[in-house]
This record gives sequence, structure tokens and C-alpha cells, in this order.
Amino acid sequence: MLILGFYGGPSTEFEAGSPTQTHDGAAVLLKGGEVIAAIEEERLNRIKHSYTAPLRAARFVMDQAGVGLDQIDRIAIPYMAGSAERLLRRMYLADPSAEHALDVADALRAQWRRYLGADVPREKVRFVPHHIAHATATFEMSGFERALVMTIDGQGDTEAGLTLKGSAEGLELLHRVPIPESLGHFYMQAIGFLGYRMFDEYKVMGLAPYGDPERFRAQFEAMYELLPDGQWRLHPHLLDGMYAQLMPRRKREPIEQIHKDFAASLQQTLETVVFHALRHYRASTGLRDLCLGGGVAHNCTMNGNILRSGLFDNVFVHPAAHDGGNALGAALSVHRSEARHRPQRLRNVYWGSPLGDGDSVETRLRAWSDFLDIAPSANVEEDAAELIAAGKVIGWVQGRSEFGPRALGNRSILADPRPAEFKGLINKMIKTRESFRPFAPAVLEEQAADYFELPAGATRFPFMTFVLNVQPDKRELLGAVTHVDGTARVQTVSREDSPRFWRVIDAFHRRTGVPVVLNTSFNNNIEPIVDSLEDAVECFLTTGLQALVVGDFVLTKKDGAPRSALVPRLPNHVRLHERRQRDDDGEVRDTFELRRAEWNGEACKPLPAPIFGLLKRIGDAPIERLAREAGLALDEVMPTMEELWAERCLVMRPQAAQR
Repeated sequence: MLILGFYGGPSTEFEAGSPTQTHDGAAVLLKGGEVIAAIEEERLNRIKHSYTAPLRAARFVMDQAGVGLDQIDRIAIPYMAGSAERLLRRMYLADPSAEHALDVADALRAQWRRYLGADVPREKVRFVPHHIAHATATFEMSGFERALVMTIDGQGDTEAGLTLKGSAEGLELLHRVPIPESLGHFYMQAIGFLGYRMFDEYKVMGLAPYGDPERFRAQFEAMYELLPDGQWRLHPHLLDGMYAQLMPRRKREPIEQIHKDFAASLQQTLETVVFHALRHYRASTGLRDLCLGGGVAHNCTMNGNILRSGLFDNVFVHPAAHDGGNALGAALSVHRSEARHRPQRLRNVYWGSPLGDGDSVETRLRAWSDFLDIAPSANVEEDAAELIAAGKVIGWVQGRSEFGPRALGNRSILADPRPAEFKGLINKMIKTRESFRPFAPAVLEEQAADYFELPAGATRFPFMTFVLNVQPDKRELLGAVTHVDGTARVQTVSREDSPRFWRVIDAFHRRTGVPVVLNTSFNNNIEPIVDSLEDAVECFLTTGLQALVVGDFVLTKKDGAPRSALVPRLPNHVRLHERRQRDDDGEVRDTFELRRAEWNGEACKPLPAPIFGLLKRIGDAPIERLAREAGLALDEVMPTMEELWAERCLVMRPQAAQR
């Protein structure tokens, strides 16, 4: 049976100014319960945390199986029809020109008919509750026969989490968390005091170890009550009282000790409430294995503390625990309704876009030959390790891209994990992110216990879902990946599951005596993780990366390459906008902007009038010709064009790639 998991929308990237209703859209294709392909929409449309319907993603996963939508047996949607229909009615009421269907199945079928070219019978569509999708994804891939299953996020449908028993008979509900007691909402609301917002929660998790939770302990303890039977009650309105001690930090203001202490208290509060629930259900059910899902389950500091507590024998956190993973959870849930649970431990998530064979890779790279030196490699793992051991920071692109928010060795930036100064270097070269945020180590599975404190009997941590203690005698050695509290977000690398990445680390080990490399996602701070070869080349050329390894080729940058020969175009989610407004002095002026769609609206970038005019001419011509026709000097044009390229407001390709 072919089952398509489909999450995102209802808006599409073709609708300017569309309302944001979901985030992290994705599509997954199962065949006989096995994943054929899975990808988040952001990897393809390049909108971080994409709010749009996963139309590109759906096409991709079906293409990987060589099937069309008319051949799909079931389409699994990870939310309840009633929840979606309330949203459709609100949208209809707010926009007098709206003409969409108010029945969610009909609205989806109309969208699929228009963009995917097939008329799907209603009986093929299945709706799965949001948190059941989270729970199914983590339990079905845990490898456990029986387990306690807990989902925690902001909200989905009419709840903020579930606690369940998982077994061969299915999922048995133990408790439903009402939305007012949402730990995800509470955490997100609180981080506003630190100058952060939704999707910045992981930054606050990284900041917390620098702080002292005692400073705000009393204030946070007043914001929750621990109730009998593992339940709790939150009082988020008491956050207003924080203004007396901490004015919310504004963007670009420095992070001071008071902010670090607030982060530490917030993290401690989250863990206190979660541990309260876990202790109760561990005792009342007798279950010794735990599965976690939902966006809050990406808090790997919390996960590590649960693991180290010994409360459970085994803990599994799905690597796509966020909403994007619900496309998978919904598909698995539909499959599960027609087949028994087969415990099978998830081994890898290399389900995304394939890089292509050697000939295809070389042909596509040769289009960039004016800008890159392209060297075929007879042993690319050895060459990559040599570069890393020599202190180079490299991009590494191999095989199929990863599903979920982590780069796990197929779309990664790699570096030496030893020099502590590499944290700042990589931030300056590529990431331009906060200096307090740690980088992750990837370690050979066979030697992980020599460098990190692993629970008894545990050897595999392949998904960066747990923070573990670095062995005390290795903390100074691993200066670039050891956090201020002596921990690291560890990825163990298996020779069986990731052979090429394993060989790179092994080659680095033979050169340095250290079986660990620094591994961080291959992207800048604006874009999603790179997916295609072209994404990788563009990121390489617009950052300080020193080499790029793609397939069996090692690439370096050519000095003085004429970037004015590149052909620019606007991505689908970027548009030019011209408006007339009156200034404070009363004068009416024309304002020119470039607007880039984001998950929660649009980012606006002012443009000089000459550049705006040049961008309106974009077609198949290179920048040098556009500038000449507009009567502009290249030295006037290129700095802005390169800036727009680095900010992913423009796509740039060689003329050879346009043919």
C-alpha cells in the first residue's frame, strides 16, 4: 500500500501575502510501511520553516517511487478535519474575495487537482489527530515492544500534548494536556524577555548553561503548580511581573548575565514540570522505556537529563519530533490501522533528495567552472579528512539529504573539533550567529564511550537528540564542541548506516588520534539546510567556507572570478514592491523594496531606485548586461547584488546552467 503523508498550508508559495497557518510543511511516502522518501518543503522552496502546502515535497516523494497521485492508496493528513475547517471559515470570513471550499477534504482535493494534476477520491483522504501523529512517529520507530509515550508542543488541534501507553495493540490514552497548560506556549512566551521568538527556543536552551537558575527561581516557581497524578497548572500571566526586574531585551542589544540567569530558570522550570509527569507515569504504568515527540522534544538538554536520571531504561526521541515529522506520523498511523506494530529501531533518516551519480554531479559542477576549481578525487574521504586536519572548514555533501532539522553527515559543515577558537571562526565565516551557541561533535560509534559519558549499555546516539557529558579528561581536547557546562549534543556515526561519513571521521582519527569531527548544518543563518548541489555551491560561494566536497569532487574557489557574469533571478517567494509614502517632513517619496516571504509574514529590504529598476529587468541576461542596459557601473551594482545573493533574496546561476 502506498501512503502519502501531507502536512502544511493551506497557503501556497504562489499566493503573495498569504496568511501563515502552519509551519514546517513536509511530505512522506510509505510503501508497505517503509519510508520511500521524505522531505520538508523548506528544503525545496527555500523558505525557512515553510508555511506553505508541501506541493513540491509531495511531487518529490512520488517521483522517487515513480508514481503519480492517482496511484496513491491513502493520503494521511496530521490534523483533525474540524480544526482545519474552523480555520477555513475564519479565513473565508476575513476575506470577502475568498472562494475556497469550507470542507477541508474538498479544499485539499481542489489544491491537489490544481497543482498535482489528479482528482483524488474523498475516501482516500484520512485525518489523524495532530498529537497522535507525533506519538505514532516516535513509538513506531523506537524499536520498543511497549513504552510510555509523551508528546509536548505548543498546540495541535485541541490539545498541547498527550501521554499514552504504546504496545502491539496500539496507543492507549492516559492523559490529554489542555492548551492553557501548554509547555511549548509557556516557553515561547517567556523567551520574549530575551529578545527571541518562535523557533528561537533552541538558542535559549544553549544560553541556559551560562546562567544561575537561583536568580529567578522564586518567580518561576510561582508560575506553575504540580498537581496529583502527574498533572500541572501554569500561570503564564505572572510573566508580566518580570518587567519589574527585566525589561525585555531588544534585538541587537547585548546578552547580559541577567538574560543567562533567566534562561537557566526557564529551562529548569520546563524540566521540573516534565519530570513531575514522567515520575508519576513511570510509577503508575511500570513501563521502563520512554518515547518523546512534539516540538518540545527537540530540547536535547532536557532529553539528556531524562536519559541520565535512570528513570527509564531506554529513551527514544524521534529526530523529526517537530511538526514536519507529523507527515510521517500520520502516514504511519494510517498504515498502523491496517497492520500490526512491528518494533523496528530507526537507523537513519537519509530520505531526501539524492545528490545524483558521478557523471550527473560532474556535469552540473562544470557549469560553475569559471568560479570553482574542480578536482576529482580517487579517495574523497581521505582528502576531506586531510583538509579538516589542516584546519580547513569544509562543506560536505553526499547521498540523500536528511529528513528533519539536523544535518547528520550528508549536508554538513565539518571542521576540527579541537581548537576552541573554531567556535568564533565558524560563526564569523558562515553562521553569523550568537557566540554562546555550541557546535556538535560527530564521533565514531565504536569509540564514543571514550569521549562521552554514555548510559550503561547504550552505544548509539545517531540523531543529535541528546546532550551528553563530555568525559572530563576530553573537555579541553574537544574545545570547539564542548559547551560551557562540559556537555555536547552528540552524534554517534555508524559504519553500517553512514559509511562514507564514518570513513571521513576514521581518516581524521588516523591523522590526529581523535575519532571526532565538528558537524554543523550546511547553511547560513537565513536559509534552510542546503538540499541540492546548486544550493551547496551558492552557500559555498557566499560564505567563508574554505573547501566544498560534493560526491567524489573537491572544490575550491577561483580568485577574481567574474561574478557579474552570473544570471540573477527572483525566487518564487521574493517579490519587488514599490509604494509611495509621506515622510515626517511632509514630502511624498517613492519607496522601493524587496520582500522575502518568511514563515510569519514578509521581510522587507529597502533598495536604491537604480537597483530596483535593474531587478525589474531580470530575465535570462547576466548582471553585466543588465547593468550596461540600465546605464549603471558594475562597481555600483555588484556590492548590492552580492549582498542580495548572500541573503538569498536572489538566486544566481552561471549562464551555462541556464541552457
